[in-house]
Amino acid sequence: MSVKHQLGLIGYPLSHSFSKKYFAEKFREEKIEGYHYELFPIPNITALPTLLKDRSNLLGINITIPYKQQAIPYLDEVSEEAAKVGAVNTIKITNGQLKGYNTDVYGFEISLRKLLATATIPLSAMKALVLGTGGAAQAVLYVLDKLGIKTQLVSRSKKKGQVTYEMIDKDCLSNHQIIVNTTPLGMSPNYDSAPALPYEYLSDQHFLYDLVYNPEVTKFLQMGLNRNAKIMNGLEMLHLQAEESWRIWTTDNP
Repeated sequence: MSVKHQLGLIGYPLSHSFSKKYFAEKFREEKIEGYHYELFPIPNITALPTLLKDRSNLLGINITIPYKQQAIPYLDEVSEEAAKVGAVNTIKITNGQLKGYNTDVYGFEISLRKLLATATIPLSAMKALVLGTGGAAQAVLYVLDKLGIKTQLVSRSKKKGQVTYEMIDKDCLSNHQIIVNTTPLGMSPNYDSAPALPYEYLSDQHFLYDLVYNPEVTKFLQMGLNRNAKIMNGLEMLHLQAEESWRIWTTDNP
């Protein structure tokens, strides 16, 4: 089979990623010919120009940890939404010009709404803890703000507008019904790692969302299940954002 259009994913490492498998199955099931999706594990974002130069048939790229913010200076243009988020996870290449988009926003919002469908209080009355401060966290913050949900960023180090994991106590967890993990903690093969939280204070009123999807139930999510919290991993978000990326790549003016 001849490959007319090359697609792929950059990040480092990429051993955890399901993206290649997802697109391979999509192309097979939908009988889409001439497209191929490949993983490009680059140890530094500075390798991006060489990657682009060596593959003239590249139509588009997805971006994962840790390059969602680092890739922006290499782009010719950024969509309005991605600019507001401050992170990109999708690049469309047209006549050598690179335009960045953020399809994480689309995937996270739709899947989060599904998770919160059983909430007994309105979204605007809920509060969320967002664990991590990288590119994925920026998309999460953007969506939560859009939904009117007040957020608190949690980081390993104390910075303005952020709290540390050591500062999370019973009162803090009681006041934040939603906890979103945007860190790679718990991702394959590091199954035993999880954000340092006082999980004993979780309840059936909590909603835990983990952007990690491999494994299906991370230690973070399992600790929530143990306290009867509602949980969701990032697999549906991955599928939704992948389909939105595909739409962008194959639409003249997305």
